[in-house]
Amino acid sequence: MADPAGTPQEERPPTFTPMPLRQARAPAPNHQEKDVELETLKVTKKNSVATVCMNRPESYNALNDRMAEDLLAAMLDVQNDSAVRAVVLTGAPPAFCAGGDVKAFVSKGDDVSGFIDRMVIPFHAFISHMVRMPKPIIGAVNGTAAGGGLSIAMACDMVVMHEDAVLSTAYSRIGASPDGSLTYFLVRLLGMRRAMELYLTNRVLTAAEALDWGLATRVLPESEFATGVESLAMELAAGPTQAYGRAKDLFYHSLNNQLETQMELEARNIVASSRSYDFKEGTKAFVEKRAAKYEGR
Repeated sequence: MADPAGTPQEERPPTFTPMPLRQARAPAPNHQEKDVELETLKVTKKNSVATVCMNRPESYNALNDRMAEDLLAAMLDVQNDSAVRAVVLTGAPPAFCAGGDVKAFVSKGDDVSGFIDRMVIPFHAFISHMVRMPKPIIGAVNGTAAGGGLSIAMACDMVVMHEDAVLSTAYSRIGASPDGSLTYFLVRLLGMRRAMELYLTNRVLTAAEALDWGLATRVLPESEFATGVESLAMELAAGPTQAYGRAKDLFYHSLNNQLETQMELEARNIVASSRSYDFKEGTKAFVEKRAAKYEGR
């Protein structure tokens, strides 16, 4: 845990098996969004958007055991909060997340392997819940995203980068192999050659390069970054949450399924979508030539 385009058939990674889709419910009429206090994170909730901010700025939001546990706790909280319909994941300036806390690794001496083993368990559970959660997640990469920080960014559904932010694998720099799903996503997003290049050479990608390579969704200047992320998050939070979740589930299944299997899943999901309030509202709004008012149910 240091500071995905196809693969050959014989080298295909283990199959990703999504968990059953957890349907988002509409907020209860008197539901109050409640912020969450954690040692290494700030979790704020407003207008159906939860913002999870990694908050160890003195160490560039480096991942330690406490942060790994806090990230899992925060993801479980926003996953189960019916009022939350979109998530923003970011870091306290000046970084997004610089990867694993190398100083902590060194301080553990001969126990470092056990320390990393204990740290990886909640960290990987956090990543898994990110990917399996039906609510869309925006990675607001406001600064350096390296090592485990890059893993977190790549596991987000959309990545908005500050124009001065950079990406780096960083693992080989400290003699470590990747974790946190990085090998899963880089090969699928970039192909084998570029994924290997990033790991072997520790090449640092600028925001413009990340956008060109398909690792970033948008790149925004300083003057537009905060408002741009907020606007996108509120747009997603006002969308058809269940449909988003079904689509997310389908996209991940598509990485391993044959054509007919995938279309069967699509058929089941679009029929299920047609039973939802949001489908009825969306189709009615389309016919009436007005904006739909989705409720996430």
